[in-house]
Amino acid sequence: MGDNGKANVQQSVWQYLLMVISEMREGINALTFPPYLKNNILYMKEFSLCVMSRKGLFVIADLIKQGYAKQIDKVVIAHDNNMTNDYYKEMLDACNKAGIEVHDRNEKITIDSPYCITIAWRWLIPLQENTRLIVFHDSLLPKYRGFAPLVNMLINKEPYIGVTALTASEEYDKGDIISQRRVPVSYPIKITDAIDLVTPLYSDIVCDVFQKIINHKSLYSTPQNEEDSSYSLWRDEEDYHINWNQPSEDILQFIYSVGFPFKGAFSKVGDSVVRIIDAELLPDVKIENRHPGKVIFMQKGMPVVVCGKGLIKITSAFYEEGQTILPMRKFRVRFE
Repeated sequence: MGDNGKANVQQSVWQYLLMVISEMREGINALTFPPYLKNNILYMKEFSLCVMSRKGLFVIADLIKQGYAKQIDKVVIAHDNNMTNDYYKEMLDACNKAGIEVHDRNEKITIDSPYCITIAWRWLIPLQENTRLIVFHDSLLPKYRGFAPLVNMLINKEPYIGVTALTASEEYDKGDIISQRRVPVSYPIKITDAIDLVTPLYSDIVCDVFQKIINHKSLYSTPQNEEDSSYSLWRDEEDYHINWNQPSEDILQFIYSVGFPFKGAFSKVGDSVVRIIDAELLPDVKIENRHPGKVIFMQKGMPVVVCGKGLIKITSAFYEEGQTILPMRKFRVRFE
């Protein structure tokens, strides 16, 4: 390294030290990210990404578009067997095309860059001691800590959905909040449309984090308010099962919330599992002996099912093996 290079390194490090001293004097709660030397080259903030799903793909593509590819040390991706399309191949192709080092999570790798960002990630990450972890969570923390927050927020018809960037903590999703974005929601809404709403929020925050760190700025963080906290439980196959005792509006939103790219809500017809992809609300009628799940009308081969309150017409549904159930020929059918 020449004299000019050494001078630039010394100046950058000195600026960083002055910034740290200033923040210590002010008592500011902030994450300060230093530059580091590698092979006598000053690297101004390199990142690793551990990402999944369409959100991960969108972030990768946007970082490349914004010119941040050279700041990415490596990307780790993974399959999601709960999705019909997990965008694994698309993420792999995007990284390879941009010349970004990319790995599958099952490979033996170590994250040794100064910073690691995780999006939709579910597994422990082999980090070096000095690597700082920034976690992205699919809710407006401190509410909906845990699993499948977006799905559960939609099922509960929350007025806003969003994303939170936070520092890593020993207990999941309890770290200090670095940044948060939200958007209003109108119901009913399909999960694909909700993902379209929140995905750009991920990119906004990630690009903001990149820009601040590259420019030697601090990421200020705020502790979560425990009094406002709530938790979102993990979901398995049984949690896709439709409860016909609920009101039709709730059932329709449930169908929309767990639809594509997930496997879809299901009901049983005899011994067969039926995935219900789409449906319509119909006005209720007076039923003297109400039995939710029974078919009450057949409209052009599409069954109208009795709910705890209201009626639902099934407009798209498939057996587990893949063939459509429509048009239905049999009238006396019970969805269970």
